[in-house]
Amino acid sequence: MLVIVVENAPPRLRGRLAVWLLEVRAGVYVGQYGRRVREMLWEQVREGIGDGNGVIAWAAPTDAGFRFETCGANRRVPVEFDGFHLVAFTPEAAHPTASLLTTNDRRKKR
Repeated sequence: MLVIVVENAPPRLRGRLAVWLLEVRAGVYVGQYGRRVREMLWEQVREGIGDGNGVIAWAAPTDAGFRFETCGANRRVPVEFDGFHLVAFTPEAAHPTASLLTTNDRRKKR
């Protein structure tokens, strides 16, 4: 199984992914391909993502049963801890849009 999720992706990239994968929700693509096609698709995502971000996950013979990679600016960053691949959050000040999102969320709550 192969899953690619993109946020704020240009229409051209979304169309290219839709040729190879099934878009089950906006920006969420799934399919069943081998290593070569997966690498080709991920390279297209990395080259075409622009200001957006993306993540790819695929089945792999690891303890978790899958592997993943990310691209683009996002508060979630992959880290390795004792051989396990996990996801950590960067502090809000380190992410350029985090303060904007927090400010907008505060306005909505008022």
